[in-house]
Amino acid sequence: MCDVCGCQVHSHEHPPHSPLTKGGHRGVKTVDVNQSLLKANEQAAISNKKHFDDLGILAINLISSPGSGKTTLLERTIEVLKDKISMGVLEGDIETDLDAERIRAKGVPAVQLTTGGSCHLDSEQIHRGFHSLERQLKGKKLDVLFIENVGNLVCPSFFDLGEHIRIVLISVPEGHDKPVKYPKAIRTSQLLIISKSDLVQHFDFDINKIKKDALALNPSLKIIVTSAKTGEGMDEWIEFLKSNLR
Repeated sequence: MCDVCGCQVHSHEHPPHSPLTKGGHRGVKTVDVNQSLLKANEQAAISNKKHFDDLGILAINLISSPGSGKTTLLERTIEVLKDKISMGVLEGDIETDLDAERIRAKGVPAVQLTTGGSCHLDSEQIHRGFHSLERQLKGKKLDVLFIENVGNLVCPSFFDLGEHIRIVLISVPEGHDKPVKYPKAIRTSQLLIISKSDLVQHFDFDINKIKKDALALNPSLKIIVTSAKTGEGMDEWIEFLKSNLR
């Protein structure tokens, strides 16, 4: 875990003279600094959300482990909706702009936000990235802004980016135990997408269990089972998206 993103805010507290706190001073100072960072992020998130509201843009934050299918979901969404609604994408990744290139190849403007090692996006990065995206749009109105966060189910759960909807993806190969292992990702999201459902026969994956565990953590959570390969759940996902347009 990184030492500046706020991870330590949700780690276990250590005794005052634990080696991890070096006599109590370092541990307390680290928590204070992290709380300050989270507070600053919250203020920037409020500003981002107001900006999106003023422009009538639906902002969606996609979080997941690496390889769960976020970019593929966006590609399929673009194929269905690009002639009906205007979309833009902010792509978060530690290195490279490969995902942004995939989105641009579908005819949708995208800005790559390269964190250089940080395990999440923050509100200030979204602020800067969105203004860069606006320059690409050249005055064209945007209906939906997708924010594809860095692949990580821990830190992105703690950072509000000013989004209206947070979506967590869990793919079948990852296993059905992810909700109980990463409860904050579930509690802070409005939609759970179970992706790669076409692979369920090849893995020990219990769809009913993952739904039950997720709903126990967040009873208002909507759940959609999808497969970009077979198209399962895509109509339901598109309907969910359209029903939330500003």
